[in-house]
Amino acid sequence: MNEKRIATESTSTPQSHNGHPAGGQNPPEETNGFAVNEAVLIIADEAEFARSVVGRWQMERIVPAFTLMSSDLCQTANFSVHGIAILGPRVRGREAVLSALENSGIPALVVAADGDASQVRSVRPRALVLRQTDGWLDVLIQMAGEILRRAEAQRYLQHAEQVVAASQRHATLGRYMLEMRHGLNNCLTSVLGNAELLLLEPGMLSAEARDQVHTIHTMAMRMHEVMQRFSSLESEMQFAEKGSHSETARVSQSPVSGA
Repeated sequence: MNEKRIATESTSTPQSHNGHPAGGQNPPEETNGFAVNEAVLIIADEAEFARSVVGRWQMERIVPAFTLMSSDLCQTANFSVHGIAILGPRVRGREAVLSALENSGIPALVVAADGDASQVRSVRPRALVLRQTDGWLDVLIQMAGEILRRAEAQRYLQHAEQVVAASQRHATLGRYMLEMRHGLNNCLTSVLGNAELLLLEPGMLSAEARDQVHTIHTMAMRMHEVMQRFSSLESEMQFAEKGSHSETARVSQSPVSGA
C-alpha cells in the first residue's frame, strides 16, 4: 500500500509521496476541527487495517485528515506534518519505523498482536501499545483523539503565550514613549520657536531657505500634534482604568441575592 491522503472535506490539502503538501500549497490551518499538524498518519502494510481505522473514526463527530502510508515509504516521509502516527500490527521493519517516529517527535500508537505487545513495550517504552483484542478499535479512537486534543490545546497555549509576549513588548514601548514625551515636547518647543523667529525676519533668508524653514515649522507642528494625542490617549486610558476598578469594587461589595 503506497501513501494515500484521505480528505474528509474539500478543504483538505493533498500530499505528495514524502508527506509535504502537493503543488507547493500551504496547508489549511484547520481541518474538521483539528489543526493540519494534528492529522493522523496510518502506517500499515495491510489495506484492511487502514480501512477499519478510518471507517470507525468517520463515525465520530470530529474526523481528522488521514494519510495512509506503507512501511517502505517511511524512510523519506516528513512526519512533522502529523499529530500522531498509528502503526498496524504487521508493519515491516517496525523498529526502524518507530525510531524514525521518535526522532520526529510525534507520538506513536502501536497496534500489536496479543502476544507481541509486551515485546514492543520492552523495546520501545515511549511508544503507546494497544493489544489487538476485542474492542481495540474503540479504544484506539479514544486514545488517539485524546492525544490530538492535547496537542491542539498545547498549540493554542503556545499561541496565547506569543500574544502575551507581543503585548508586553508593545506595553514596554508605549511606557517608554510616554516617559520620553516631556523631553520630546521640550525639543519641539525649541524647534518651533526658532523656526518662528526666522520666519518673522523675511529679509534674513533667501526664498529657498525660507521655504525650508517653513517646512521645518510645519513638520514640527505635526509632531507636536502627535505628542498631544499621546497625552490624550494616556488620560483616556487612566479614566477607563479608574472606571473599571470602580465597577469591580461595586460588584464585589454588592450583596449576593438570596444570601
